[in-house]
Amino acid sequence: MQFSVGVEYALHCLCFIGRERPVGVKELAAYQGVSETYLSKMLTKLRKSGIVRSIPGVNGGYELTRAPEEITFWDVVQAIEGETPLFQCCEIRQHSAIVDKNNLPDAYCKKPCIIKTVMLEAEDKMRDYLRSKTIGWLNDERHKKLDPKQIKDTEEWFRNRKTSR
Repeated sequence: MQFSVGVEYALHCLCFIGRERPVGVKELAAYQGVSETYLSKMLTKLRKSGIVRSIPGVNGGYELTRAPEEITFWDVVQAIEGETPLFQCCEIRQHSAIVDKNNLPDAYCKKPCIIKTVMLEAEDKMRDYLRSKTIGWLNDERHKKLDPKQIKDTEEWFRNRKTSR
């Protein structure tokens, strides 16, 4: 199992996008050292899922649609990766050399595959965990772990980029 790097970029972006003023894709891309085109695709997915909204105009950009405490990591994963389950059971057990494919026993077609059951339970646990972590929590953790000067420098960097447009 592997999430795309887009999930990571999206989570980082949401740390810098607030509700008080829009942040432009140009600033977010420059700060993170990634192309505007790539980041635009991630922000479009976040917008389509209702996590951010786009504000047009010279002072426009992106802003959160709700409080950071209401946006979960799982919301972001779904926005970027989609809603397809991670595990796709192919019912391999039904292709076994010892079963008649035209007359499958109940254990092979009416009862859930044990492997599928375990994998879906694991996904449920992961989903629950990612739902328990929010952008608000992430911001709090960042502020606990980062040097206060780094936080101040980051805020100033975004403020200066916005005013120098």
